[in-house]
Amino acid sequence: MSTQPKAGAVLFAKDVARLAAFYAQVLAVVPKQAQAEKVVIEAEDFLLVIHAIPQATAAKVEICSPPVLRENVPVKLFLPVRSLAHTRLSAEQLGGGMKPAAAEWNGPDFRACDGFDPEGNVVQFREVLRETALAS
Repeated sequence: MSTQPKAGAVLFAKDVARLAAFYAQVLAVVPKQAQAEKVVIEAEDFLLVIHAIPQATAAKVEICSPPVLRENVPVKLFLPVRSLAHTRLSAEQLGGGMKPAAAEWNGPDFRACDGFDPEGNVVQFREVLRETALAS
């Protein structure tokens, strides 16, 4: 057993509960820890912490529906999912979305597609390529 903490990311949110519900459902996991100001979502290989932005900042942030995408940021998360098609449906039902299947592309052992969460954070979802999974 490793003594090192899992790799992960902290994502700041205006609506912690909504964003945590989005990521927990699209990643098919149950939050490990939940408080009003932060939720820890644990997957097999990583942790995602949804953390509240300060109230003074939150008061100045307007989240539209659909959200304005935050595309001009220096970091983009990529997260593993079981199925891009299923994630596309779930994301839309939860206030986020994904690009169409035609925008999907293959990496060495995964298929990827960009999407976004209910607050407009752009995230890339990746599924294991079936051929790769069958070969191992």
